[in-house]
Amino acid sequence: MRIVVFGATGNVGTSVVEHLVADPDVQSVLGVARRRPPWQPRKVEWLEADLTRELPQCCDGADAVIHLAWAFQPSHRPRATWDVNSVGTTRVLAEVERARVPVLVVASSVAAYSPGSKETPVDETWPTHGWPAAAYCREKAYVERLLDHFEVASPWCRVVRMRPSSSSNARPRPSRAGSSPGPCFHTDWWA
Repeated sequence: MRIVVFGATGNVGTSVVEHLVADPDVQSVLGVARRRPPWQPRKVEWLEADLTRELPQCCDGADAVIHLAWAFQPSHRPRATWDVNSVGTTRVLAEVERARVPVLVVASSVAAYSPGSKETPVDETWPTHGWPAAAYCREKAYVERLLDHFEVASPWCRVVRMRPSSSSNARPRPSRAGSSPGPCFHTDWWA
């Protein structure tokens, strides 16, 4: 399999890339990031690409695309995060559509869910409209709408939405010291 990972050098992305490299069914990984890292695992090619600009054609021949790219900062400049998160996701979806990639895995968040009762449990059918006062929630909810549209327009593509409450890397960045370790990633999403 050939897998393309957007956000491959982020906290979750590095764990995903490590997992894919160790999987004997994966022949190659294209790691897409704003900057090429000094890290060079076997089976991995790197592509420098900024989601705020046009993407190069990079998904041809991919068996799956994993979209993990997300900007949390600068939170005081919502246009900057919107450009990466919402507009950038639009560009990723257009590239998946163009290359007709059969599987798309997207990192969403529990923050995409609409507020609900604290007494009544909710499930995956709960609305994903986010919480309007927080840019992170608004952007995750907007990406959910993009995915809704993409699924209707591209029925040949299996879309997997991950909505964790939090995520971390076994070796967190210094800015995330104290985060709980333990990446979770299942390759059966594209089986």
